[in-house]
Amino acid sequence: MPIDPYILSLLGTVGLAALLPARGSAADVASGASTAAVALLFFLYGTRLSTREALDGLRHWRLHVTVLACTFLVFPLLGLAARGLVPVILTHPLHQGLLFLTLVPSTVQSSIAFTSMARGNVPAAICAGSFSSLVGIVATPLLAACLLGGSGGGFSAGSLLKIVLQLLVPFLAGQLLRRWIGGFVTRHKKVLGLVDRGSILLVVYTAFSAGMVQGIWHQVSPARLGGLVVVEAVILTVMLLLTWYGGKALRFGRGDRVAIQFAGSKKSLAAGLPMASVLFGAQAALAVLPLMLFHQMQLIVCAVIAKRRAREAAAVTAAEPVATTRTVVGTGTRSG
Repeated sequence: MPIDPYILSLLGTVGLAALLPARGSAADVASGASTAAVALLFFLYGTRLSTREALDGLRHWRLHVTVLACTFLVFPLLGLAARGLVPVILTHPLHQGLLFLTLVPSTVQSSIAFTSMARGNVPAAICAGSFSSLVGIVATPLLAACLLGGSGGGFSAGSLLKIVLQLLVPFLAGQLLRRWIGGFVTRHKKVLGLVDRGSILLVVYTAFSAGMVQGIWHQVSPARLGGLVVVEAVILTVMLLLTWYGGKALRFGRGDRVAIQFAGSKKSLAAGLPMASVLFGAQAALAVLPLMLFHQMQLIVCAVIAKRRAREAAAVTAAEPVATTRTVVGTGTRSG
C-alpha cells in the first residue's frame, strides 16, 4: 500500500501548525505569503499547459466529455446527496468540506501514472487531466459559489472578484507568457516542482494555523472523522465502478476505459488546497481535511487497481500468440 511522501509532509505541516500556529503579525505575514504563493501556483499552471496539445486532444472529445461529466456533474451530485448524513454522521462543516472535495478538478500526474501502469491510453489520460484542470479553474469556484453560497460558505461578489484576481488572472498571464518562458519552465521543471509543493505547504500551514487559533478542531471528534472516511470510501467506490462499467456501456475500448476510470474518479490535492484557501479563508482548515483524506485513499486504492489491470492486460497479451498459433495450425490441417 503506497503512502505518498507528500502526504507525510502535509501531515508534518499540520502538526507544526498545531504546535506553533501563526498569530498576530506573524499570521498577517503568513496570509500575505500564502496569497502570493497561490497566485504563483496558478501562474505556473498557465505556463505549463500547452494550448496546442489541448487542441489536439479535442479529437477524442467523447472521452473528455465523459471524464468532465464524472468530475463536475456526478461527483457533485454525490456530495449533495451526502447532505442527508448531517448531523447524524457528518457535521455541517465537514459536509461543506466534502462537498467542496467533489467540486475539485481531476489529477494529472497520478492519473497518467496509473493509466500507464495499467497499460491504458496514456495520451488520453494526459489530455483528460489537463482539460479537467483547465475547466476546474473556472468551474470549481462557480460551482462552489452556487452550491455552498447559501450554506455558510461566505461567498459574495467580492469573493468571486478575489477568485478571479488570485486564480484566473495569474493563469491567463501564464498562458500569455508561455511563448517566452515556456522553455525555461520546462528546463527547470524539477526546481519549480519544489516551488509548487512548498507553496501548497505554506497554504496548508496558514489555513491550519487559523483553525488552531479559532479553536475549530474542537468541532471534530474521532467518531466524526471515522464517519467521514467511510463516506469518502463509498463515494470513491461508486466512482470507480461507474467510470469502469459506464465506459463499457458507452463502448469505449479497454485503453480508453482505463483512462476514464483513473481520470474520472480522482480529485486533485494540488489544485484543491490553494482554491480552498481563497474560497474559505479562515475556515479553510476543515474544508481541506476531507480532500487530504480522499487524496491518500484514492492513491492506495488506484494503485491496487492499476496493478490488477496490468496483470489482466499481460494475461491477454500472453494468450494472443497461443490463439493465433492454434488458428494457423488448424487451418493448415484442414487444408491438408
